[in-house]
Amino acid sequence: MLYVVGVDIGSTQAKAVALDERAQIVGQALLDIEMNMGSAAQEVFDQVLRVAGLSESEIAFTVATGYGRYRVTFGDAQVTEISCHARGATAEFPRTRTVLDIGGQDTKAIRVGDAGEVMDFAMNDKCAAGTGRFLGAASFALELPLSDLGPLAMQATAPVKITTTCTVFAESEIIGHLAKGHRAEDVLAGMHYSIATRCASLVRRVGLTPEITFTGGVSRNAAMVTLLQQVLGMPLNVSAQGHFMGAIGAALYALDHARAGHPRARAEEVPS
Repeated sequence: MLYVVGVDIGSTQAKAVALDERAQIVGQALLDIEMNMGSAAQEVFDQVLRVAGLSESEIAFTVATGYGRYRVTFGDAQVTEISCHARGATAEFPRTRTVLDIGGQDTKAIRVGDAGEVMDFAMNDKCAAGTGRFLGAASFALELPLSDLGPLAMQATAPVKITTTCTVFAESEIIGHLAKGHRAEDVLAGMHYSIATRCASLVRRVGLTPEITFTGGVSRNAAMVTLLQQVLGMPLNVSAQGHFMGAIGAALYALDHARAGHPRARAEEVPS
């Protein structure tokens, strides 16, 4: 049996997925990046091997992707996260024509062709207002875990309008609304709506073409899914593996290399 691994090193978390030669997931791992991306990459790789019950010598090929892909020194090749999210999304939802990936540091809207190839993309890489980092500011200000934000926002009855476009000032605005007597759920609903409208604008820049698949860690947030569907005016494909979609795409590229008989080598950027 042939096995491959995809490693996705994001700005806040490291993900890894192991596939067998049938492209079936045999292991996955996720961890928060504390300090060193290189150490996190090695640790998440070691974790996915333990979960899959494999040794490193059994891995035919490893592809790295994500914000910190250059720190995956043990990888055999690197592919951009844009290509990997497109590949992962179309593998699960073949009719996908637009991918929206909301990560911790940036947001990407990707238009894909009939064969899953990247046709165009736009990134929100200069401002974190439409990313998971914006939710992180709310989590810190409200002293709540990120996993609680979506469910609480769904309980809102009078959403508060969030006017700041800067993550740096988001915490101050949240505290100000709470001081005025607004409920936490109404403030959170406003935060989610602010992110949704920014992401919708990014999607429209590349063309609002169904089907739309939502990937990244924020895709696990039910309030964000609901509001994005309202703002975009159409349903979203959301996978239970949405958080791992970049790593899955990277693993699928690794499988391509392994099937083609490409030998393992030092990581270098390769065309997708």
